[in-house]
Amino acid sequence: MRSNTSTNWQHDHTFGQDRRMPGERRTMIVIAITATMMVVEITTGVLFGSMALLADGLHMASHTVALAISYFAYVYARRHARDDRYNFGTGKVNSLAGFTGAVLLAVFALMMVAESVDRFIHPIPIQFNQAIFVAVVGLLVNAASALILGVHDHSGHEHSAHDHSEHGHSHDHSHSHEDHNLRSAYLHVIADAMTSVLAIFALLTGKYFGAIWMDPAMGIVGAVLVANWSLGLARISSRVLLDRQGPEQLRAKITEAVQSDGSTVVSDLHLWAVGPGVYAAIVAVVTPSPRLPLEYKSRIPAQLGLVHVTVEVNLDPPPTTNET
Repeated sequence: MRSNTSTNWQHDHTFGQDRRMPGERRTMIVIAITATMMVVEITTGVLFGSMALLADGLHMASHTVALAISYFAYVYARRHARDDRYNFGTGKVNSLAGFTGAVLLAVFALMMVAESVDRFIHPIPIQFNQAIFVAVVGLLVNAASALILGVHDHSGHEHSAHDHSEHGHSHDHSHSHEDHNLRSAYLHVIADAMTSVLAIFALLTGKYFGAIWMDPAMGIVGAVLVANWSLGLARISSRVLLDRQGPEQLRAKITEAVQSDGSTVVSDLHLWAVGPGVYAAIVAVVTPSPRLPLEYKSRIPAQLGLVHVTVEVNLDPPPTTNET
């Protein structure tokens, strides 16, 4: 039977992942809007024999699937936040969904290039009025979705602070959380809106100036932009998934704080994200006058936002001299 002292030092590793994220509800609303538009376009496309409507409806379906992945990630991370099979909680599910969204954006870009090249080689008649109408409606739907998802929340929200300390572990949960999952959903909506803008421009140019080639040309331009967004999102989210070392500035502040007594040297420091904007650290120190790990942990400012710190203390004995 465990003692009360042992129980007092226990803690969970949810790090706020058990709470409903602001992006979860917004993503669900956008899914409903996108899915509704998808059903309307596919149905009317089949009923009226319009390939433009049918194609855009299938295009909407691909983004509905991508948004559904984002929503699933929110729900999964929240429901499994207290699952002790995850060493540091489910924060990385957010980044995994973001990386998946980046891959889907890349696939979408490749499809745009393939379709555009095919249109260059095998041009088809364009029903300009109908196509422009579809593009405008799609743009309005995606503009509304972008407003619902919001831009300002991508760089974070603040979680309530809490602090747990134990032999070798310290927690402080006041930090800024970058939601890669919400960013992925937002980029899918923006990619769709941008595609509609380019399509409207190309269709108007083709209708009034006869430049039919503008339609596939704008498709390639859009694909390049989407691919660039995909690369950026993949780069950011993969840093979390691959346990890349945390920011150099943050590591420098940790080192400076721990070495503040002048006799302690940080011999090894591992700083990594256990979720977007959520960092853990392992600090190895060498000192001639070792103290308890809690002493070194207490030197690290709480505002740095580390949620899990382990300190290893090593004795640095003075050099021995040989007497003759």
